[in-house]
Amino acid sequence: MPIQYLADQRVFRLDTPHTSYLIALADAEGFVGHLYYGPRLPEGEDLRALLRLDEKPEPPSRLERERAGFYDAFPFEYPAFGGGNFRTCCARVRSAAGGCGCTLFYEDHAIRPGKPALPGLPACFGSEQECETLELYCTDPALGLRVTLRYTVFTDVDAVCRSVRFENRSAQLLTLEAALSAGIELDDFDGDLITLHGSWAREREIDRRPLAAGRQSVYSARGISSHQHTPFLALAEHSATQTQGACLGMTLVYSGNFLAEAELDAFDRARAVIGIHPEGFGWRLAPGESFDTPEAILAFSESGLGGMTRAFHDVLRRHLIRGQAKHRYSLVNSWEASYFAFDHDSLLQLGREAAAEGIELLVVDDGWFGRRDDDNSSLGDWVVNEEKLPGGLARLGRELNEMGVRLGIWLEPEMVSPDSELYRAHPDYAMAIPGRAPTLARNQLLLDLARPEVRDCVWRQIEAVLRSAPIDYVKWDMNRPITDLYSAALPPERQGEAAHRYMLGVYELQERLVSAFPHILLENCCSGGGRFDAGMLYYSPQIWASDNAEAIDRLAIQEGTALVFPLSSMGAHVAACPSHTNGRVTPFATRGQVALPGGFGYELDLAKLPGEDRALIRGQLGDYRRYGPLLHEGDYYRLASAAQNHAYDAYMVVAKDKSRALVNLVQVRSRSQRRAARLALPGLCEEARYKNEATGEVRTGRGWRCGGLLLPVLEQDFTGQLIPLVRVG
Repeated sequence: MPIQYLADQRVFRLDTPHTSYLIALADAEGFVGHLYYGPRLPEGEDLRALLRLDEKPEPPSRLERERAGFYDAFPFEYPAFGGGNFRTCCARVRSAAGGCGCTLFYEDHAIRPGKPALPGLPACFGSEQECETLELYCTDPALGLRVTLRYTVFTDVDAVCRSVRFENRSAQLLTLEAALSAGIELDDFDGDLITLHGSWAREREIDRRPLAAGRQSVYSARGISSHQHTPFLALAEHSATQTQGACLGMTLVYSGNFLAEAELDAFDRARAVIGIHPEGFGWRLAPGESFDTPEAILAFSESGLGGMTRAFHDVLRRHLIRGQAKHRYSLVNSWEASYFAFDHDSLLQLGREAAAEGIELLVVDDGWFGRRDDDNSSLGDWVVNEEKLPGGLARLGRELNEMGVRLGIWLEPEMVSPDSELYRAHPDYAMAIPGRAPTLARNQLLLDLARPEVRDCVWRQIEAVLRSAPIDYVKWDMNRPITDLYSAALPPERQGEAAHRYMLGVYELQERLVSAFPHILLENCCSGGGRFDAGMLYYSPQIWASDNAEAIDRLAIQEGTALVFPLSSMGAHVAACPSHTNGRVTPFATRGQVALPGGFGYELDLAKLPGEDRALIRGQLGDYRRYGPLLHEGDYYRLASAAQNHAYDAYMVVAKDKSRALVNLVQVRSRSQRRAARLALPGLCEEARYKNEATGEVRTGRGWRCGGLLLPVLEQDFTGQLIPLVRVG
């Protein structure tokens, strides 16, 4: 059984294939303590001594006078503010009288096969044969509050899913001022904090630094998970590499405001927490009401960062991304080809060019609706502009289909332009703080999706469009942060709920879309990669990784993204050249090679390509068909980082059955008088023999791991090579 309650030890044991997670009940009062998370333990192992109950400060049952000191020292499994718990906390609860304090005690538990859904929230899933769930019921008797700590472990992946439910069982009003999803405690920690940070056009750069005394955090208070930070952190040994050393990661299945924080105290105890950001958050629980936190996913590896990465990839692909099996179309997008300046004939011509090369789908980006000739009007008016598209999307889709090309469209359903029919009819639908003029960003406002009538209005328009034409792909965009957080659906005392209720509204709309149109491939986008998180992946199997599609910049963006998220989740295109983002000139072949692992496509005017570039398209599409399943389903190994060595970038993907592998190498800067670099190739079957199809060389898997691959000496900057290895004999 993956989950056991060891009554003699008063310990809950949660096992994955290679890790164990232990929770202990301490003292007669029933404090719930974090005992262990690490490599899988032998049966019968007793680690209760790690609770340090024999050290000072002693438990209150032995020394009531030092209860506050005990609260400050004890490794709470879910630390709540109050009573002396001064370190980073997961929960903060205010009573009707205004007092703020919460102490949780064990009441009961249940162990069930399978995994329950979270109402209104994206979350991992699994059958009764695939996973088991522990529910720990805790109470604060003084508040009349019940807190259920939920844990799910799977039989096939090394990950632990956690979430929390708060239930008000009292007769008074309670307010949650913080309700995070998970906390973890590490004793005697001396290691690094790893996070992902960036900005528009350079999202998810890897940041690694020693965890110092005090609190260090990444967060978003922008209403989106953000370009600046990603809802993820990892704690790793200083010596941890891609292949060795202990590493523990946490990511959040959520797309709004978040906090990921680690604290190192005076006794070298590290506590890490993740969840909805408490800033501006205040959820009122009337008697009988409940609140569910988003889900957090934890992954531990003793085989370095690579082991953590592969655990995240597996759990996301197998147990979160529902559309994983959908066909990933090769596509051409109209944006960098024409921006707003297109019509029916020019789109049809782009479709002919696509059909001639074997590209499967044409995406009509921004500009097909309302009076949208630039980005100053018409958001919210999701009606086809028949001056541009006579016969509408129905005619365009029909004519594209006749030439063997499918139709996709761009939408931005969360927004409204002040210059729009929707805004003129319903200015109250836009988020605005009473008495203040709303703040424009990209000359647009946010719709108040916390309101059911606003969601229904948006959905009626979207549904009509999607039913009007043979549409097989939707790109859902969101191009600004929330600056005027206020919902007319809520009374003044409940405005602390607005940001989360907005996010629940977004999830509801996307759930409607994927349920009503299961054939549609949904790709999320947020001004590029501003909402690249596990919450979005529940609804769309791929997300546009960045508005910066320039190949060399994309190396770092995709490396950071792949630290947590599978390659299959990254929308990646061959962009126009010189780059519309940074002006760089990169060879067409290299642009295709960098875009290969993700949702592959072209972001340019095919008719304007030089002949020598155009001649490469069929080969790139052949590579995508040949290697796409391997890249999307195999095990990812990071071999070299151009962000660190400034010379070359390399990763390898190995098939799950170890039958083949692919090394993707890009040289960023050629170096004079240098010998070929050598890279160890892990992950192959040690005894099997593999042929390097680029050179014909044959070695065992151990030979490739220990002897390494001599990288081809490439003479120019921004060039690359694919190196396939195939199992022989």
